[in-house]
Order: sequence, then C-alpha cells, then structure tokens
Amino acid sequence: MLCAGSTVYEPLKEHGAGPETRVGIIGLGGLGHLGLLFAKAMGCPTVVAFSRSTAKQEDALRLGADEYVATADQKGWAEQHASTLDLIICTVSGPRMPLQEYLALLRPKGTFCQVGIPEEPLPPLEIMSLVLNGTKIAFSDSASPKNIREMLQMAADQGIKAWTEVRPMHEANEAVADMGKGSARFRYVLENKEDTA
Repeated sequence: MLCAGSTVYEPLKEHGAGPETRVGIIGLGGLGHLGLLFAKAMGCPTVVAFSRSTAKQEDALRLGADEYVATADQKGWAEQHASTLDLIICTVSGPRMPLQEYLALLRPKGTFCQVGIPEEPLPPLEIMSLVLNGTKIAFSDSASPKNIREMLQMAADQGIKAWTEVRPMHEANEAVADMGKGSARFRYVLENKEDTA
C-alpha cells in the first residue's frame, strides 16, 4: 500500500475523484487494480478498466469495475467511449500505446494523469484536439505524507487490500519473469521460509 496504493491514491485525490467523477483506469496490474479499488471507495459512480486483452476482465469486474474495455480485442472502443470520462489514471506507458485515443475519452476539461515514470517515450500528441477540449495532462509519481495517511485510513476503514500471491523466495526469478508476462494477480509477496530439512 505504501508504494502502489499511494501512487494511485494521490492523483485520484488531487484531481477530484468523487461522486460526480467518471474515472478510467488504464492498465490492470499492481497499480491499476488498486486505482480501481480506491476510485470505487471514493464514490466514483463509474469506473472503467482498460487493458489490451480480455484476460483480466473477470478480475476487473470482481474488483468493482463498472465496465471493462479490451483495446486490442474490441473494435471501435475509442469511438464508443469518446468524451465519457472526467479523469483517467494511466498506469502503463510505451511508444505504441493508443495515447491519442485515450485522451479522446475525456470530457471537456478532463484530466489524463500518467503515474510513475515512463521508461520509453510516449507517443506524439495531436495538440489541437487537446487545446479545443481543454484537456489537462498531469504526471504523478509519489504521494504527500498527508495523502499517504489518508490513503491508509481509507484502506483500513473500507477494507481495501491489494490482491497478492505469496511465492517462496527461491522462486524470485520466476516471479519477476511472470510479472513481465502480466501473470501476477496482482502483486507478488516473496516469503523466505527457513529450511526445516
């Protein structure tokens, strides 16, 4: 929670997530699943989860997503959801992500917030459509101490817990490889047990 939880809580809080905010969460992994949980806990009436394939659809719905969009599998997803969201929290990055399509999902004056630090350049932007829509682009990497305390209190009060899978320490290399493949649901905890043999 201190890392992933605060990373997604901060932009939700700072950009006004609440009962009148329609939120999109892009990427349903270690960060995204917590973003979904916190957006629902903040009372957002609609939270839409976006991922490339349908592989995580059932998990997203169990986490509380109101809708799930598989961008590589659903034709016309961008047009269908155009101008429907107030805030997008993006937990993924890469030069081939459909960034312009994601930005078009925002209502006028909506905010797109990239969390974390992208390892590769983001795709180029078509600026005029962003200017005409009043789109705000923000970045967030860490939370203030005040927001960390609030996030932990909300998690305690509402029973928000990261979905974790415990694996033995000797599987650390395999766990890293599985994370790279997107197999984690959604965070790995490595446990070092003493050898009793």
